Amino acid sequence: MSERTADRGGPVLLGVRHHGPGSARAVRAALEQCRPAAVLIEGPPEADELVPLAAREGMRPPVALLAHAQDDPGRAAFWPLAEFSPEWVALRWALAHGVPVRFIDLPAAHSLARGDDEATAEGPATASGPATADGPETADGPEAADEAAGGQEARSGAEVRIDPIGVLAEAAGYDDPERWWEDVIEHRGGGGAGADALAPFAALAEAMGALRETYGDGGHDGDPVREAHMRLRLRAARREFGDGLAVVCGAWHVPALARRTTITADRQLLKGLPKVKTAVTWVPWTHRRLSRRSGYGAGIASPGWYGHLFSAPDRPVERWLTKVAGLLREEDYAVSSAHVIEAVRLAEGLATVRGRPLAGLTELDDAVRAVMGDGTDAPSSLIHDRLVVGEVLGEVPEDAPAVPLQQDIDRSRRTLRLKPEALERELELDLRKETDAGRSRLLHRLRLLGIPWGEPTRSRGSTGTFRETWRLRWEPELAVRVAEAGIWGTTVLSAATAKAAAQAAGAAGLAEVTALAERCLLAELPDALPVVMQALSDRAALDADVGHLAQALPALVRSVRYGDVRGTDAAALREVATGLAERVFVGLPPACLGLDADGAAEMRGHLDATHQAVGLLGQPESARRTGGRQLRARWAGVLRAVSERDAVPGLLRGRATRLLLDDGELGDGGAERLMGLALSPGTPPIEAAGWIEGFVGGGDGGMLLVHDARLLALVDGWLTGVPDAAFTDVLPLLRRTFAEYEPGVRRTLGELVRRGPATAPRHPAGEAPDAAVPGFGPGLDRDRAAAVLPTLRTLLGIGQHGFDDEQPDPSRPAGGSRPADDLTGART
Repeated sequence: MSERTADRGGPVLLGVRHHGPGSARAVRAALEQCRPAAVLIEGPPEADELVPLAAREGMRPPVALLAHAQDDPGRAAFWPLAEFSPEWVALRWALAHGVPVRFIDLPAAHSLARGDDEATAEGPATASGPATADGPETADGPEAADEAAGGQEARSGAEVRIDPIGVLAEAAGYDDPERWWEDVIEHRGGGGAGADALAPFAALAEAMGALRETYGDGGHDGDPVREAHMRLRLRAARREFGDGLAVVCGAWHVPALARRTTITADRQLLKGLPKVKTAVTWVPWTHRRLSRRSGYGAGIASPGWYGHLFSAPDRPVERWLTKVAGLLREEDYAVSSAHVIEAVRLAEGLATVRGRPLAGLTELDDAVRAVMGDGTDAPSSLIHDRLVVGEVLGEVPEDAPAVPLQQDIDRSRRTLRLKPEALERELELDLRKETDAGRSRLLHRLRLLGIPWGEPTRSRGSTGTFRETWRLRWEPELAVRVAEAGIWGTTVLSAATAKAAAQAAGAAGLAEVTALAERCLLAELPDALPVVMQALSDRAALDADVGHLAQALPALVRSVRYGDVRGTDAAALREVATGLAERVFVGLPPACLGLDADGAAEMRGHLDATHQAVGLLGQPESARRTGGRQLRARWAGVLRAVSERDAVPGLLRGRATRLLLDDGELGDGGAERLMGLALSPGTPPIEAAGWIEGFVGGGDGGMLLVHDARLLALVDGWLTGVPDAAFTDVLPLLRRTFAEYEPGVRRTLGELVRRGPATAPRHPAGEAPDAAVPGFGPGLDRDRAAAVLPTLRTLLGIGQHGFDDEQPDPSRPAGGSRPADDLTGART
């Protein structure tokens, strides 16, 4: 028989391992045999009122009970339940048979109050003891009796905690506690009928009793308090329902619940416990969050595999490998039925050789690797992520208790047809469509509230401003983030508006306010934008640091651009952005003087950011309203001033020259003139190397040298003339510059330098060059040019021209060319 209280025929104590399919099957069989008058489950008593929701059609595990302090929603705890959790099976059995259910663990009001230093949304903690699947998660890891950690002891600071499953596994001759538990419990068949259904619980209770006698509370100092409360709840249930009770709890607690104690002693342990006001609800959970691999300490390593064992008790090996084959076929692996048959034989053979009652994941992985993976681990990570762990997201009924903000989020996502999913996916939005624009607003507002359901990412397709790409994944802990954000308002719009206004008032720097203005525009918060703009104007007027102004300008200009795209009135933003740009223009040249290497590198970033911002402000769609062309002309004047002042570091002078060249502001020979001055013999080598880094640094600088032989000749000539004493100082700068180029670009530059770059000046169109360009012939090959003209004429749709009637001249050798003046009559 299972462990009972001292009275004959007392409550049946069903000790389990949380999230164990073998335990879940055994619990169901035991309940069918005992037919209790009530079922008591280890969990927070505040959840008793939520029990009926578990029977609703809209409830689909994995789910979790979420408890949080009402005055501090960030102090929260989860009690996760999967389809194969014994507690979930007991709960559903009781609801199906009309049997009352009571939760008996320490109330969340006490456990949250006692976990002041550890409670978090990622792994909610209490000071009442280790985490269980139906007790709050803790930062200390899984409950020793229920979640084996893979050894006899788990350390938390200086405190030693006993892992009972590790002790029992070692006594049985196993070096792996998980493997022992699977062989003894999880890979067993059904619970059997009659008295056999209770036999496993009796054996486990006896083993735990021996361990408790040896180790006491096993280092879990909070357990006596929890167990005292469980005994009090058990006594209350016996008074209400009689002795015909079934108690489903962690096996570690069974000896403590069976021990005879007095009510006074138990109440004394609970006396003076701190308490907070709490709220409890159901929230969706995921298999990924049940996985220990994902960092969830109170989890299991293979929730997908355990779910398979629970749902397919007959022929689990064959059914699992069939799933694996289906997955691999979807990923274009060549897997046939013969592979499945051979893998089944190999897995069962390995289990027999290793003395296991059923092939486990280790045997199945070995079989898949050998038969389906051709001896490689290529499919292993795919199988692990998609099947062993799985990406299953539970569901809860729409009328489950929730904070008003969560209800508004649910209404909005249903309207916009956005479904929470555990599997990460990309969402492409076209802001010209009303539904996609609404989705963008919702996701941006949630990000502002600190609820990162989606993260913006680069689009692989169009780069237009009317498109956005989001990477979406719903995580269970976002329910806690929603509860925390509920202090700002009852709807997403009101909460985001209130938080944006508060952040504008408390922002530490100008860049923070400009970034906030951009987020307000993206989220379309019209009531928050005036507050943010006022804070922006006030801070911009007081901040005289050019670096701060230049750092703030890009976000502000992006806001103007997004306002244009989204149809938002961004006139005030445009005015502030233009004024900010003017202040940068005035302050930038003096700020570039006398900088050291680190200061010059930082100022180069500000130079690039300002250049990009001015380019956006001066685009045609906004030029008519902002004077964008005049703004770009003034910016070109600033860059000329920076490029020609000797007191400015070479890095900045070179960068300013490059920006002017890219914008077509230097004219013919302007870049060569400035480079010649910068690389003249009178310039210190370090300064000259810095100029080169600024001018041709970055990924596209190499292509500039490849296509401009004159610039390459200047660089090559300067480099060969650097004195030996200064070369070691110059080398790191040059190496850093050229290391940014693509390997192909570096090879091309090396080949051009080896041949010797052209040093002749450029020639007007129609004049013959004095020297050949490296890699090209001395003139035009007329015959080869004439051969492509018919095709070119067809493509362009133009009429007959001089080349059409000409035939190759057999008197000239192949590949020859004519003088340039012979071609004047053939020009189109």
